[in-house]
Amino acid sequence: MNEKVISATRNVAIVGPYLSGKTTLLESLLFVTGAISRKGNVKDGNTVGDAPTEARDRKMTVEVTAASTDYQGIHFTFVDCPGSIEFAQETYNALIGVDAAVVVCEPVRDRVLTLAPLFKFLDDWEIPHLVFINKMDRFSCTDDACGLSYREVLDALKAVSSRPLVPHQYPIGKGEQLIGFIDLVSEQAYHYHAGAPADPVPLPESLREQEQTARLEMLEALADFDDHLLEELLEEVEPPQEEIVQDLKMELGADLIVPVFLGVAEQDYGVRPLIDGLLREAPAPETTRQRRGINGKAEKTIAQVLKTNYTLQGGKLSLVRVWQGKLTDGIILNGVRAGGLYRLFGQQQQSISEASAGEIVAVGRLEGISTSETLTTEAGQSTIKLPKAQPAVPVYALAIAPQNRKDEVKLSAALTKLQEEDPSLAWEQHGDTHEIILWGQGEIHLQVSLDRLRRKYNLPMTTGLPRVPYKETIRKSTSSHGRYKHQSGGHGQFGDVYLDIKPLSRGEGFNFSQSIVGGVVPKQYIPGVEMGVREYLGHGPLGFPVVDVAVTLTNGSYHTVDSSEQAFKQAARLAMTEGMANCEPTLLEPIMAIQVCAPKEFTSKVLQLVTGRRGQILGYEARSDWPSWDGVSGYLPQAEMHNFIVELRSLTLGVGFFNWQYDHLQEVPGKLTEGVLASMSQSNGNGNGHG
Repeated sequence: MNEKVISATRNVAIVGPYLSGKTTLLESLLFVTGAISRKGNVKDGNTVGDAPTEARDRKMTVEVTAASTDYQGIHFTFVDCPGSIEFAQETYNALIGVDAAVVVCEPVRDRVLTLAPLFKFLDDWEIPHLVFINKMDRFSCTDDACGLSYREVLDALKAVSSRPLVPHQYPIGKGEQLIGFIDLVSEQAYHYHAGAPADPVPLPESLREQEQTARLEMLEALADFDDHLLEELLEEVEPPQEEIVQDLKMELGADLIVPVFLGVAEQDYGVRPLIDGLLREAPAPETTRQRRGINGKAEKTIAQVLKTNYTLQGGKLSLVRVWQGKLTDGIILNGVRAGGLYRLFGQQQQSISEASAGEIVAVGRLEGISTSETLTTEAGQSTIKLPKAQPAVPVYALAIAPQNRKDEVKLSAALTKLQEEDPSLAWEQHGDTHEIILWGQGEIHLQVSLDRLRRKYNLPMTTGLPRVPYKETIRKSTSSHGRYKHQSGGHGQFGDVYLDIKPLSRGEGFNFSQSIVGGVVPKQYIPGVEMGVREYLGHGPLGFPVVDVAVTLTNGSYHTVDSSEQAFKQAARLAMTEGMANCEPTLLEPIMAIQVCAPKEFTSKVLQLVTGRRGQILGYEARSDWPSWDGVSGYLPQAEMHNFIVELRSLTLGVGFFNWQYDHLQEVPGKLTEGVLASMSQSNGNGNGHG
């Protein structure tokens, strides 16, 4: 593997919020590099990036799409990533394998905050990234209004980035239109032409002062990491363009700065300067490999799965970054033989025989290998484990069931494949409610998953709100007697027991004991008594499983011929049925411990949201790892969790999130108990409810 081949490849992710124009930018990049002769658009559903059916139906990117193109001797693979926060896991998994990222945003100051989680991930993982401010034609460009708005957006971006932003260009407006830009490196002005390269023009005198200010800001940001450049600025020596370009390349490659470009992707404005900037300044795969700490022997193959997809025709397809060595068709990775090697162009696949280090390609039929897994040719268990993105905590759930009962046997396998494709999904067969629960990141996320179940696996589903796994307990103690006597010819059935029933402290569960004296209940029948008690506790007087109860067998009697373990089991059930009704049964609901995170300007709204859903606030404090963000801790009833994430995002411009885990059971307030019991009686009475 020679250095020239490694350096001739660049892998670039295109990321940013929903509606920022990422897929349109990809289409423009492919057009200006000659990969496509005619551009599609998102509205018509004919772009390379939104080829999947679910994306076209919703006119939004819902999964990672890769497309390769060649430009001035460099082989670029662009990875178009979803913008919706509900599909962030897909984006984060892909970002692990790229050399750089282009963050696309709109020129709207108030929406820049939506970039905060993405910037944090890029900064935490030290992924070099630059910003492309898209849709710049939306500015009013009279006088220097365009420049003022541009600077406002830059200031907003600086507030959400821990790396300094370095303006690469300055906008030129005329009347109400954006007509061009000034390159701050060369100080050359350009006028845009739709579908063609921009023309060089003289720098407008009216913008010279603003251009000088912006250029000085760029140079000062670079000088923070280059002492020689700092000396030149202090001595008022004009630095050579080559030195500025070299600083941009070195400092972007080290993820020390965030260069900012601008344009209008729909008109191809600014797209050629953007790819020229990537050509000059984006780090080569070798730099990325060293940053990831992969420093083994060059001939040893190391790769990583960035995305898994089950196609309708070809089976399993894995998007793979080759970190080191090479891949060949039929290579054995982690003990599995690859069944095909492809370059991707949206949904199109081009068969290839070999992929070199630095490339992102698709590998067929890697059965049993998951997204983010490290791939090697080592026999047995590999000693190399590359870092991977933290899996997202599921925050939104639906109860699902096949429309056709006969499809139940196929559902488990289909859900397992669905989870392979999308690790931010989870599913379970709930032990108490017996429902199949599909967990994800939001309503759209789960709807896309259900569409895939129907389209790929012919499994249309019915859905509903998951039932809350209520429990019940008792407040009072009692003693109870149960006698079971049955005669049906021949041997009869006889069992007679006395039970003490007492409440336990919350969380102690169930305890069974016996204090039999004199063998009034023979030892061989006592297990039957416990079995009868346990069976009854599975469905208490309110219709729910009973917890935190102690039952003691204190007395009883038996018949030498007619008694049996089964008879004593029935006697115990009778005693429990009679006694539990006198123990003041009360309903318990599961309480979750939650940690909500949001920008500090939304903390008061978060507190209101939690308390408005019967939650309890335990405290809040500034996050040490995230400036200007707060963490709110508290308790929230599970019955109030559905749609919690939807409302949280609505209150926080889409960026708020929370983690949760089961903590304890708590009594349900009286009026709510009546509602739960009424709801249960109207359903099938199976001992669970929606709350």
